[in-house]
Amino acid sequence: ETSRLRRENVELKRKDVTAADLVGQSAAFRSLKSQLDKVTKSNGRVMLTGPSGAGKEVAARYIHSNSARASGPFVSVSAAMIEPERMEEVLLGRETPGRGVEKGLLELAHGGVVYLDEVADMPTVTQSKILRVLVDQTFTRVGSADRVRVDLRVISSTSRDLRQEIAAGRFRQELYDRLNVVPVHVPGLSERREDIPLLAQHFIETLHKTQGLPLRELSSEAEA
Repeated sequence: ETSRLRRENVELKRKDVTAADLVGQSAAFRSLKSQLDKVTKSNGRVMLTGPSGAGKEVAARYIHSNSARASGPFVSVSAAMIEPERMEEVLLGRETPGRGVEKGLLELAHGGVVYLDEVADMPTVTQSKILRVLVDQTFTRVGSADRVRVDLRVISSTSRDLRQEIAAGRFRQELYDRLNVVPVHVPGLSERREDIPLLAQHFIETLHKTQGLPLRELSSEAEA
């Protein structure tokens, strides 16, 4: 019962979609938005690169919410947050006599988008399994022999140089080739400093609406 409630709670949290608002007007921002608009309607795999905190997940959610899969789920998989030994059952799910079928994240993303955050943190064993899913669009849950077919669009991100990771033997070349179909660079704030006042105002308004904090105006000194 506790396990079922926990799973329902996780699914409800996933449905509470984080805002996919893109905020900015700098040249770097306009270039990013133009690239994202080009890939929203396709089903191609997108690799988002850029520094930590640049907004790669916001970009991924923007692609999802403006695509034909917008009504489907958006499932974010943080490779760094899942213990390596649990990665397989978290992604693929498991089947046990006591608990029955527990769907993994890939199955929960069926019909929508799965966002693989920081793929460089994925253990090499898991990389092989993900590669097989991308090739076949099928997998077997841990503890089961039945094959599960999924219809997914995959968006991935990294803040590391994957070519260096491949050269060091930590990332599979075949997986890189499968994920990096459409590469999109998400610029960090250092590349779009003129957007900082707009972003600050956006967050002030968001906190005003969601948490009741005062709606403050930024002075020109504060902006500077």
